[in-house]
Amino acid sequence: MSTPPLLRIADALGAANALLGRACAWLTLFLVLGTAIVVVLRYGFGIGATALQEAVMYAHALVFMGAAAWTLQRGGHVRVDIFYQNFSARRRALVEILGNLLFLLPFCLFLGWNSWDYVSASWSTLEKSGESGGLAFVYLQKSIILVLTVSLILQSLVELIRHGYVLAGKIPAPEVKHG
Repeated sequence: MSTPPLLRIADALGAANALLGRACAWLTLFLVLGTAIVVVLRYGFGIGATALQEAVMYAHALVFMGAAAWTLQRGGHVRVDIFYQNFSARRRALVEILGNLLFLLPFCLFLGWNSWDYVSASWSTLEKSGESGGLAFVYLQKSIILVLTVSLILQSLVELIRHGYVLAGKIPAPEVKHG
């Protein structure tokens, strides 16, 4: 039996979000090393490293906002599952569908709509750091908000497709992760 086209699309979108998430997760190594270097330079040698400090901030934003959809995909977001874990597969799928439609998608659309002018204004001037020796890519940092928005919308579509198929009884439900 071949995979339905919508599930193939969901798999492709999920794979793209997983790739982005894993890439962003590797930035945690840079966060630790970069922060350590900034501290050693500042307090050990009295040298400021503004560009490195800002690069750490950019990476920090990417770790959390770039990997948010991957975290959602892996069931890593905080949820209150006192009742959820005991629900049937179909009821869990319904809860997931409603959660995506009523909360996640409206939030993402609101965030995207309200951040668009903020990000585009930054791009229109190719905004640079206000700090001496800072990075010239503030517009890229602000764009991470849109990366968050787009990746979460795409992952929400993945979740809607998958849980729709579960609700229809076409595919088995994923295991509930405890802990």
